[in-house]
Amino acid sequence: MLDLLPHADPGRPLRLLCIGAHSDDIEIGCGGTLLTWLATGRALEVTWMVLTASGTREREARRSATALLRRAAGSDIALASFRDGFLPSQYEDVKAFFESVRCRCDPDIVLTHRLEDRHQDHRLAAELTWNTWRNHLVLEYEIMKYEGDLGHPNVFVPLAPAVAERKKAHLMRHFGTQQAKGWFVPENFDALARLRGLECRAPSGLAEAFHARKLRLTLQAA
Repeated sequence: MLDLLPHADPGRPLRLLCIGAHSDDIEIGCGGTLLTWLATGRALEVTWMVLTASGTREREARRSATALLRRAAGSDIALASFRDGFLPSQYEDVKAFFESVRCRCDPDIVLTHRLEDRHQDHRLAAELTWNTWRNHLVLEYEIMKYEGDLGHPNVFVPLAPAVAERKKAHLMRHFGTQQAKGWFVPENFDALARLRGLECRAPSGLAEAFHARKLRLTLQAA
């Protein structure tokens, strides 16, 4: 399987923008990918954007992001406190928040929700991502749920076993508010990672998967 490397000026850090509707979305959807990329030694600057972080969920989001991004060359945590489950009814204010973050970063890669996600908050986050960052590489991560809306991803990031374990431990450690939910268990995160690892023939058998709708392919001169 051919690997594609994102292009960026080698003289500066690779800039990432991570968008989550809820406090644990980024960690669930692409936490392993972030841990993998941070471990490469490549300098990364990360903007971390969460839309519905208030009260305990705000504290969880901030502590989780701070812990996960310890090895980043730079980080900017942008948290909003919109009402969980009601993002579409707050469209004007949510869009204004997206515009405010756009002024703070010009990312090389945007990691966000899927357009086909059946959760209304996830779906709006994806729509506003494409509306706000029109000329960027956007990778849409996936989150399992009762609705059974997982699709057919076309981008895979293999995970080392230690990274997959660290991701699961991180989720359990930082999101106590979610542990009463039946789906929020390590076995489910492991199951999806194993399925995606099989699909991309990851050496470890583990991977995270994304949907890429537009890619520009350029070959550099030898």
